[in-house]
Amino acid sequence: MPRSNILEVQFIGSGDAFGSGGRLQPCVLITDKSTRFALDFGLTALIGLHQKDIHPNTIDAVFISHFHGDHCGGIPFLLMDAMLGSKREKPLTLIGPEGIEVHIKQLQDVLFPGSQIMTPKFDVEYVEINPENPVLFGEYQITAVEAKHTASTKPLALKVETGQQTLVYTGDGELTEELIDFTDGADLAIAECYYYDKPVKWHLNYPDIQHLKARNVVLTHMHENMLAHKDEVPETCAYDGMEIII
Repeated sequence: MPRSNILEVQFIGSGDAFGSGGRLQPCVLITDKSTRFALDFGLTALIGLHQKDIHPNTIDAVFISHFHGDHCGGIPFLLMDAMLGSKREKPLTLIGPEGIEVHIKQLQDVLFPGSQIMTPKFDVEYVEINPENPVLFGEYQITAVEAKHTASTKPLALKVETGQQTLVYTGDGELTEELIDFTDGADLAIAECYYYDKPVKWHLNYPDIQHLKARNVVLTHMHENMLAHKDEVPETCAYDGMEIII
């Protein structure tokens, strides 16, 4: 039976926090026949969208893995653009760890002091997700496991399921048994791979990737150390603008 839903996966940003390799910060766009959402939204996400001629208003939701700036720092810019530039009218859903609404509003106040007096002409819904509370968004079920990363960022790995496809996004974090099990049976795991062989606190390196159980793995969020070896590994290494279908 042919699949009724095809997911287009586009890497708007495939880099780390520090611009390694000249890459943009994390943002992965998922598009199906009726819905478009982003996995993380780093500070450079709007730039990446415009480079690909993708209008920000076409994004229905953003799923945030944790509260480091390279993963969520672009949200205030998305909101400000929606109010002032793009004149957004349709709702926007922001799904992320506990405290997402407070965190994003505090971040917006730091980056755009005084902007809290502005009232969006569209609905913004903040939805918290944690390992005990999966979230339904349209036809998607989103589940989470705790990631081993800086605890104050409320780090999560996320799983997105359609009933036909399963995608796992590791966010940032060290290898754990929970993460290994979380990837089991997934059609695709989008996995950070910060270093090639050197162990690094709070992140995956390339030997860790071999433990993941997804059918396919795409590597992203690579430091210069890993980028120097990207042509030596059999896994697909993401680059800004790369597109795949699942």
